[in-house]
Amino acid sequence: MSVEGRNGMDERNPAEQGNDVAASVANESSPAVSTAQPVAPRSRRWRLGLAVGVPAFFLDLIVAVLVSTFIILFLYQPVRVEGTSMLPQLEDQDRLFIDKIAYKVGEIHEGDVVVFEYPGDHSKSYIKRVIGLPGDRLRIDHGRVYLNGKRLQEPYVPLRFEDDRSVSEMVLPPHEYWMMGDHRSISSDSRDFGPVDRSLIYGKAVFVYWPMEQVGVVR
Repeated sequence: MSVEGRNGMDERNPAEQGNDVAASVANESSPAVSTAQPVAPRSRRWRLGLAVGVPAFFLDLIVAVLVSTFIILFLYQPVRVEGTSMLPQLEDQDRLFIDKIAYKVGEIHEGDVVVFEYPGDHSKSYIKRVIGLPGDRLRIDHGRVYLNGKRLQEPYVPLRFEDDRSVSEMVLPPHEYWMMGDHRSISSDSRDFGPVDRSLIYGKAVFVYWPMEQVGVVR
């Protein structure tokens, strides 16, 4: 899956523990009593694996693959960035994981980097930073963002990526979020298509896994 990160309309389709666990009770007149069931030593598990035609290490591998598959399919999703509107945080063709349940159980916060369906075409996904939350009073004066009357500090926007665009003051409607790219001078974002409805936001960018020089947490 690809998510956008370019200028203009360039944002396109975008763990068996080896230690025995025992519960014991003891007092002055009686010895400790263990209620734990014995765990088969590894050599025995190996023989059990061979008895059914499958080595124990292979069974462990199958379990690991199944767990990994579950995590990827139901918790995290790999995506590819297309474009440069989130520089310097994210580069074109970066591979990252997005958390698909973060916003099903939690809230969206200012500064989160999120993936959402493009309001004008739900077949496309964009990746941007949350700048304003529902109910915020927002205005942009020659590139400087003001929220509720105070200038927003944006260390994620390098000086060379700033621009001088302005947006008249507005109050963000319920369930709508203001999105902007970090590379302000080339990003197509809420300044162009307006605030994004909560229902369109489906993932939080959490970790870049490729290329190696870019590996790290998304901030």
